[in-house]
Amino acid sequence: MQKHACVHAYLYELLQAIVLATDAAIYLHLAILQCLNPSLISLTLLVDDIFKEFSINSKSEDGEMMKKTIEECEKEGILFFGQEEVGIKGEEKYCATSLESMLDFATSRLGNNLEALSTQAQQETARTQEYTVARGVKRVGERKAVVCHKRKFPYAVFYCHKTETTVAYTVLLEGADGTRVKAVAVCHADTSEWNPEHLAFQVLNVKPGSVPVCHFLSEGDVLWVPKHN
Repeated sequence: MQKHACVHAYLYELLQAIVLATDAAIYLHLAILQCLNPSLISLTLLVDDIFKEFSINSKSEDGEMMKKTIEECEKEGILFFGQEEVGIKGEEKYCATSLESMLDFATSRLGNNLEALSTQAQQETARTQEYTVARGVKRVGERKAVVCHKRKFPYAVFYCHKTETTVAYTVLLEGADGTRVKAVAVCHADTSEWNPEHLAFQVLNVKPGSVPVCHFLSEGDVLWVPKHN
């Protein structure tokens, strides 16, 4: 029991270092979050109370992004605070509203011996530029992974999903101005059950299941993979 607690403490510190280095959002401990107005646990029906709690204009850009986050977590039966949905071919989806709940979801699916990775730039740059993939592409983990995408909200909300057909890589990117980014890329090996209207198929001009679909993770997103000693 003590060893389990120590592992969780180590992973939690690692996770804090990753997300706090890439995002200025407020990361509330689960115990604090659950003491807030009960309306925060509800979603669409009480969204106005959420806006009031954080003094956000519902028609502002931030307000619209918050509503989009709530809709995403509700549209397929995914709810905050522990209710999950089984997706295609064993995929499990979960909306985590604290670092602790994200960590609990990842360890419950992949075990305690985990590695947490995220995309991190060596320095901030305001300009849009082209990046070149440098040498040193490295595969991490096997096909099992939990990917948690940071969503727009006044406090931490991550849209997480566990997959068994995802291959992850760490990639060094070099910008035209010399900026370096240590990026995380994921490749979805099986897209046969994806929505045919998915943006990836439109951009790549391919059909579901015909080719793997790969993309980089944004800063603030977290990839969890089993760690091999």
